[in-house]
Amino acid sequence: MFSIGELSKRTKVKVPTIRYYEQMGLLAEAERTSGNQRRYDKAGLERLSFIRHARDLGFSIDAISSLIELQEHPDRSCEAATNIARSQLEDVRAKIKRLKTLEQELSRISKGCDGDGVSGDCYVLASLADHALCDREH
Repeated sequence: MFSIGELSKRTKVKVPTIRYYEQMGLLAEAERTSGNQRRYDKAGLERLSFIRHARDLGFSIDAISSLIELQEHPDRSCEAATNIARSQLEDVRAKIKRLKTLEQELSRISKGCDGDGVSGDCYVLASLADHALCDREH
């Protein structure tokens, strides 16, 4: 059995986040000692590790909840899990595309100013103040 602090250390998930996951129903409510301290078993540790890894990969709480539901029913097809993962992949690719656009625009803006002038003539500040100076939508 693990205390909430030990569970936090092993999974690198903060204690308030562990409590939040319990409240959300992602993590089973912990057993309590006579002193009302939470105690988690190996299954709780494994579930929290699963949640942590899924969060690291950017899955939403709703997606993780769906994945946990599937995990609890091993007789079901994994097609739904695959669809959830593919949807997450599409989201990540869209974010990468947006970040590349931001990178290009920030590179262009930063090259527009040599840093030697006064702030009233600064291209970076002017670009941030006037979106029309941007090359593209971002």
